[in-house]
Amino acid sequence: MITGLQRSLMEILDGSPKHTLSRYVEWLITTVVLVNCSAVILDSVPEVHAEFKEFFHELEFWSVMFFTAEYVLRVWSLGVRFSAEEGGAWKGRRGYIFSSFGLIDFFATMPHYMHMFFPYLDLRILRVLRLLRILKLSKYNTALQDLFHAVYSERQAFGSAVFLLTIATIVSASLMHFAEGHEQPEFFGTIPHSIYWSIITITSGYGNVEPMTKAGEAIALITGFLGVCMAAIMTGIVASAFSNQVARKKAAFEAQLREIFSDGNMSDEEQASLKRLQAHYRLTDEQVEAMLQRAQNKTLKNG
Repeated sequence: MITGLQRSLMEILDGSPKHTLSRYVEWLITTVVLVNCSAVILDSVPEVHAEFKEFFHELEFWSVMFFTAEYVLRVWSLGVRFSAEEGGAWKGRRGYIFSSFGLIDFFATMPHYMHMFFPYLDLRILRVLRLLRILKLSKYNTALQDLFHAVYSERQAFGSAVFLLTIATIVSASLMHFAEGHEQPEFFGTIPHSIYWSIITITSGYGNVEPMTKAGEAIALITGFLGVCMAAIMTGIVASAFSNQVARKKAAFEAQLREIFSDGNMSDEEQASLKRLQAHYRLTDEQVEAMLQRAQNKTLKNG
């Protein structure tokens, strides 16, 4: 019975489409995170802090209790992810604790306990750490997850783009050092100083220092143009990878549709499962209707 409870809890906390309750849990955690981040921002205003100090303190305490309970329940429930032959209970727990989401959940509660044991810590540092709780929302936003997966899938292309960006930065900084080093030694006196200007120019298209020589102006123009080119390359990589990620999700959903229609009908349970999967993949009704029509036509042809 305990194992069944652990498995159900693990699926609910992981947002499994099998459980309707998982959606309500996602909304609850999202609401608590947003309320907390809003409170941290408002608490930094001296007038608001003076008037609502006790309220913010109580909110922080109960929020930490909520996040701590969530973290403990996740660690406990993930003990059933792997069987004894696959590595046992602690394989699933260890995988979560040291994952990116596990570390985010841990650091969401850490500032409160740090302040308990080290009361003389700078509150500004703790406030910044508390704002990291907003990263918990990435767990429940499939668009963000798609973007992360897309970037990861194109990591080699990104590595090549970063390599080109590094070369462009160093070359433009070196040229600017030789062209403007004597005219503006406080900004271009050394190549490391010039690198700062080069990075600003490439990323924004306009540097923080105006060149004083004709050679410097030419280098600044070329550097700005290189920045536009790099932005176009990065954007193209992200757009292509994101599009492929969305296409993969549509293909997975359509494969599930074909499997359901393989017996010629759809039960109420299967329909409810598809609805939850549609919400999880963030597919519109029009997209699902088109896929449904294709699946039905294919079933009729095979029949």
